[in-house]
Amino acid sequence: MTNSMTRMLTRAVDLRKGEGAALAFSFIYYFLLLCSYYILRPIRDEMGVAGGVDNLAWLFTGTLVGMMLLHPVFTSLVKRLPRNRFVPLTYRFFILNLVFFFVLLKVIPEENVWIGRIFFIWVSIFNLFVISVFWSFMTDIYQSSQSKRLFGMLAVGGTIGAITGSTITSTLVSVLGPVNLLLISALLLEGAARVSNALERSEQTLALAALEDEARNAEKNSASAEYIPSEAQTKGTIEAVALKQKEIIGGSVFEGVGDVIRSPYLIGIAVLMLLFTVTSTYLYFMQAQIISDVSSDSRIRTQVFANIDLIVNIITLLTQLFLTGRIMRWFGIGLSLAFLPIVSLIGFGIMGLAPTLLVLVLFQVLRRAGNYAIQRPAREVLYTVLPRSEKYKAKNFNDTFVYRVGDQIGAWSYTAMAWLGLSVSSLALSMVPVSAAWLFLVLWLGKRYQEKSRGQIP
Repeated sequence: MTNSMTRMLTRAVDLRKGEGAALAFSFIYYFLLLCSYYILRPIRDEMGVAGGVDNLAWLFTGTLVGMMLLHPVFTSLVKRLPRNRFVPLTYRFFILNLVFFFVLLKVIPEENVWIGRIFFIWVSIFNLFVISVFWSFMTDIYQSSQSKRLFGMLAVGGTIGAITGSTITSTLVSVLGPVNLLLISALLLEGAARVSNALERSEQTLALAALEDEARNAEKNSASAEYIPSEAQTKGTIEAVALKQKEIIGGSVFEGVGDVIRSPYLIGIAVLMLLFTVTSTYLYFMQAQIISDVSSDSRIRTQVFANIDLIVNIITLLTQLFLTGRIMRWFGIGLSLAFLPIVSLIGFGIMGLAPTLLVLVLFQVLRRAGNYAIQRPAREVLYTVLPRSEKYKAKNFNDTFVYRVGDQIGAWSYTAMAWLGLSVSSLALSMVPVSAAWLFLVLWLGKRYQEKSRGQIP
């Protein structure tokens, strides 16, 4: 990379000395994770449609049950093992699952409806767990000030990975078939596990960069002479990082649930997840119905899902490269989080008036791109001001179990209202007040985040 390109990247990202290696490893890590998942996502969606749109609500229920069974297993790992062991173990558990599905689908025809339904549930669980572990790791090693500057660029790695994964499936599914793509996904996931270990070794440099940045800010805000970190501060930071990497978080298996119940801030994030997933599920069901009406050919449907993912991720990439970091720095976390509920408020309102395919696709693309480019990085910043245990246990509970409870509420309320004869227009309008409540909530969360980051509230 030339010096001019390096300077341009540094200005675009607002990268500080000592942060480059950690950001590069984080970038590659997220790239590999989302590339792995987006190879599987169109295959999952096609299998869900093949099993019948009317059964989607039951698949969402199966996913929630799976989350309930797996969450205690994950938290028991967090309780007993240091981070550098439970993170790779989580990924390798899912790799073994992928190999199992590969063998199963080679023995049993992939058109088998029940295998397809089990695979749909498994991929839905896989997605939330591996991404939640990634972001827990990121909020653990990056300071709050660093996260607002760097999470946008870090997320670019995931978006490029998603584009790559969608492209692999779209172009190779007709050549290799869906089953053989599972092994490619497994190899990418193993790469992510290995990069997570490399990132562990960069944490100390990242922590020292945060200390120096804090010193620069203190110098700017002080009329005194130049301030630099003392030898004692530097040594203390190095020792703290070494201790944290060896530390076992401990606590009880269900501690994350208690943390959420006791904290208004975490309850607010949990409700945010509920409102987001309810509205997302409504759109997903509308999309599934429309695409199932377009074609009965499974490979064509898989390509359609992959191409929608590709468009979403290209828009997401452009936004993350040029806007995400600036939006979070200029407008703050609350207003950044407000973008998606505002889009949802307007989008559902328009769909209530004109529930056409074009409107649905445009709304879905804009909403998903807004989630990946703005809401997801901003939502993760909310956790950077919390104790370490809450970053893994409470966060994982919100990201997995609460997320799927929102799916349940959305799936069954949509199914019930459709069964009662409500039109797509009426179903869309029912989400307008939900989006309004979501908007007020994120503005409150943004204010609480600012107070916590300044140490004004516990």
